[in-house]
Formats: sequence, C-alpha cells, structure tokens
Amino acid sequence: MVPSRKNTVFVDGVILNGPTTDAKAGEKFVEEACRLIMEEVVLKATDINEKVCEWRPPEQLKQLLDLELRDTGEPHHRLLELCQDVIRYSVKTNHPRFFNQLYAGLDYYSLVARFMTEALNPSVYTYEVSPVFLLVEEAVLKKMIEFIGWKEGDGIFNPGGSVSNMYAMNLARYKYCPDIKEKGLSGLPRLIFFTSAECHYSMKKAASFLGIGTENVCFVETDGRGKMIPEELERQVWQAKKEGAAPFLVCATSGTTVLGAFDPLDEIADVCERHGLWLHVDASWGGSALMSRKHRKLLHGIHRADSVAWNPHKMLMAGIQCCAFLVKDKSDLLKKCYSAKASYLFQQDKFYDVSYDTGDKSIQCSRRPDAFKFWMTWKALGTLGLEEKVNRALALSRYLVEEIKKREGFKLLMEPEYANVCFWYIPPSLREMEEGPEFWAKLHLVAPAIKERMMKKGSLMLGYQPHRGKVNFFRQVLISPQVRREDMDFLLDEIDLLGRDM
Repeated sequence: MVPSRKNTVFVDGVILNGPTTDAKAGEKFVEEACRLIMEEVVLKATDINEKVCEWRPPEQLKQLLDLELRDTGEPHHRLLELCQDVIRYSVKTNHPRFFNQLYAGLDYYSLVARFMTEALNPSVYTYEVSPVFLLVEEAVLKKMIEFIGWKEGDGIFNPGGSVSNMYAMNLARYKYCPDIKEKGLSGLPRLIFFTSAECHYSMKKAASFLGIGTENVCFVETDGRGKMIPEELERQVWQAKKEGAAPFLVCATSGTTVLGAFDPLDEIADVCERHGLWLHVDASWGGSALMSRKHRKLLHGIHRADSVAWNPHKMLMAGIQCCAFLVKDKSDLLKKCYSAKASYLFQQDKFYDVSYDTGDKSIQCSRRPDAFKFWMTWKALGTLGLEEKVNRALALSRYLVEEIKKREGFKLLMEPEYANVCFWYIPPSLREMEEGPEFWAKLHLVAPAIKERMMKKGSLMLGYQPHRGKVNFFRQVLISPQVRREDMDFLLDEIDLLGRDM
C-alpha cells in the first residue's frame, strides 16, 4: 500500500515510508536469472559439444561486455542479456575437458549449498547470527581431523590454501615465541623455516607478509620425483643453528602443484622431533587422498604433523573456495594467537554457550560458511562416494599414462603417483632430432603454441609450464567424475591434431 501524503515522513529530503525496492520485480528477476543459469550453465556442464571457452582478447572483450557503470540503472531485460554474455565468455570450468587447474567439474550438491548460502548471506563468527553453519563447520572439521589420524584437534575454514599456510606459519611462530603477539618482531632472533624446493609459492608470500623475510626461507632440495630429502633438511637445520638463526618450522608438501609429489612425512617428522620444530603439511591438493583406503598411504605419517592445510574444493569438488586449516593442538592455541576480543561481537555474558562463537580464532571478521558446501556433498555421497571420486580420478590418470606410453610423439616426464600427469608432445619435425640444446629449445615453444590453438578453438584447456630446468611440458590434472575414458583419448588426439604441423 502507498502511504497517504499526510502521513509521509521526510528526513533530509528522503521519504522514509515503505520500501524503496520493488520486491515483485526483484523476485521475477531472480527467477529468470536462475532459469538462465540452469539452462546455460548447469544443463550444459557435461555437454562435450559445447566449447570450454569462447576466447576473446582483453580489448575486444571489454567492448563486447559493456562494462561501463552509469548514473542510472538498466532494465532487467538488459541485465539478463549481460548475464548471458558473462556466461558465454567465461571459461566453463565445469566442462569435462577443462583440465587447466587443480579444480574442475560440477558437484550438484555443493552447487545447491552455494545457492543457499548466497541467498541467506550469513557471516560465520558468532552462534547468534550463524547457528546452523557454525555447527556444520564443527562437524566437518571433526571428521577431517579423524581422517588425518588425530584423536582431537581444532581448525577453521578460510579463503584458500595460501591463507592456511600463512595461518600455520604465524601459529608456529606464536608457539615458538608467544610474546610476539603483543611486542612484535623487535628483539627476536633471526627466525628461519624450511620447506621443499617444490613447495607452493604461498610460502614465500607468507614469509614476506608476516615479516619473516623471504631470505629466511630455506628451500630444501628434492629428489628426482620432487620429494623433499630428509637428510638434506637435517643438514640445513644444523647449518642454520650453527649460523645463530632460530629454526621454528618445517613446511612439508603432500601433493605438489606441478608434479603431484608427496614428501616423506615420517622421516621429516623425525627431524622435527629431534629439533623441536613445528611440522606443517600443505596437503591442499593431496589431502583428499586420505579419503581413499587405497591411496591414503601417500600421506603416511601425516598424523605426526602439528597442522595441516586441506582444500576440499580441489579433488573433492566442494566449490571454490573450501579450504580447511587443521591443528592438532586442543589448548585453544588458535584463539590465543588470533583473538582480539572485540566486545561488540564476543561478549562473555551472552545467554548461550559462547564457546560456539568461534570467529575470534580467525584473522577475518566476516567469513563465509564454506564448510557447508563440503558438508552437503559429504551428506549426499557419503564417505564411500568421496572415496570413489578419488579412486576414479587416479584410475583415469593411470589410463592416460598408459596411452601416452603407446603413442608416438608423446613422452612422460615421470611416472605420476597422483593425478598430475606431466608429458611432452613432440611434433613430427622434431622426432628424428638428437636431444641436444637445439632440440630442447625448439620443444620449449611447442606447448605454448598448442595451448594458444586449443584456447582459440575452445576444444579443451590444459596447463603447461617449464619446471626446474625442464622445458615447457603439459600438466594434465584429473578430478571431475564427468570425465570419461573417451575424453582422455580426445585429449591426446586433439594435441596431436593441433601440433602435428609444428
């Protein structure tokens, strides 16, 4: 109802009577946009006849998208056209032939969970504003802790494995020197930590961000398969102590980004125990192997870690972002390290159990209910269904490896132990050439050229990179259960088709 003029209330020239938005029009827009998402994204997600991407260079795409923000709003039919354009020109990461990153595919249950949380718009810091999602997070963390092999522990979901690694670094430093929280870095010895030469680049970023300094990151050499060498770790720890530095942390990796290597955790834990060092395991990529009784041996010894980063949005497809930081400690170390005791949020005289107000152990204030996505998928599939995801991805990897071995012009970097299959494509023009400097220089140009062709064609997306002295090679990552054996055959056929004239 429109209020009568005589009852209208003005403040600073603004009418305060009644809502200013048209709810009916808004509801209709949401309904039509959801129908568009269903038709153009969800229903086409597994259609191999659709393109993986509709490539356009940046300047052309700017013109196609009408990015300008204007003084007046635009009608709903125009907004729906813009939504259509956004979908059309975005990369279809749900496509069965998207292999570019360490995430892929569409999990329908996680997607529904995301729709729900976007509609509810919660922030997970206190029980009073987010009762359901705090209890969900508690349940998921408890189960993940169980799979690591700890009897108890603590944890929190946060935005990304990079942030989890930063949490670990800061927490280990706080455990080593609790006064740092109040007194800062002044007066501290030269703190130093150790990580694999194959570690994620977030280790250097965290060292810079936290004031440790990138020069105080000791990169431990790896073997031919990309695994940290424990003997080299111990040598570097002794050397650091001899130089007067203060070692406080070792960051091992379970599932390196490029090669998918798993560090020998038991041997690394032995070194940490001898020297009193915090052991953090970056299992952002490889942690999901814990769900598989067949493949969990890859992380043998992870129960000895002090903290673990594990991203269910990767292999388990919980939707970006869904990242857990888990801690063996149960003495409230997370809260002691990060709490600021904001009196407007974390009052201690509330009418309920304030131990459920977990937000003070996060570096964030507003925080998304990311655990809910994983919880919904886990509820739908069960532990056995999650295990099957992992087992199938690694079985497909084995199939691809055997196909690569059979085909002329394809060469494996090494036998993979996880879902990272790294290989070169050698075009006919190079197959008779001796493997000398000229050969490797020419081969270095092949993967980028094929990548350009596949992107412009839209037939698939596959990553490539140089790595530790090796020229550009492809890295195929298997994740999505929508991927079939036929897609592996198509991958190799398409690379050969795109590169045979080079």
